[in-house]
Amino acid sequence: MLRQIGEHFEVISNGVFLMDTRHGSSERLLVAAALDAHPAPRDVLIGGLGVGFSVVAALADRRVERVTVVEIEQAVVDWHGQHLAAFSGGLLRDRRVEVVVADLADHLFESAETYDAVCLDVDNGPDWTVTESNQALYDDAGTRLAVGALRGAGVLSVWSASASASYERRLRRALDDVRTFAVPVRRGEPDVVYAGRRRQSR
Repeated sequence: MLRQIGEHFEVISNGVFLMDTRHGSSERLLVAAALDAHPAPRDVLIGGLGVGFSVVAALADRRVERVTVVEIEQAVVDWHGQHLAAFSGGLLRDRRVEVVVADLADHLFESAETYDAVCLDVDNGPDWTVTESNQALYDDAGTRLAVGALRGAGVLSVWSASASASYERRLRRALDDVRTFAVPVRRGEPDVVYAGRRRQSR
């Protein structure tokens, strides 16, 4: 559900807070970390539309030519045509954006598309999933799917509501040059963004 508090909105799923329109620093960093690590990021996949901060950040980079957004909830997409339009800058009307309403794991498994950057912001990260099926995105098989969607020197970035040592180790086994970024938040434990580059054959 979408809950309005003053001029801002919060996205709630199964009674659990997911995100709001107040700041978005870590959601923007999710994209910046991936794009900054790539020499020519033309095609970007963003897993999770949310309130749109990540998509807006991708569109702000002039090198980006296409953004594919995979969002499981049609209601979230609909909110961007109404309540969230002021925060997402009319991204649904941008010709560079394609929104796919689907489960992200299914999309990664079924699609043959590859991307220069894959940015995942699903639930609250690997250790705190609201929807049980989303845990599959963060295990070994899910990580292979995400990495497999990268082309060339592609970069995978992942948002998490808290640090996860086990997930970081999994990424380091699958990617090169994995970096960890912490973003302070008021609630206490920092948000974390992980980013690493597709391993090149030697």
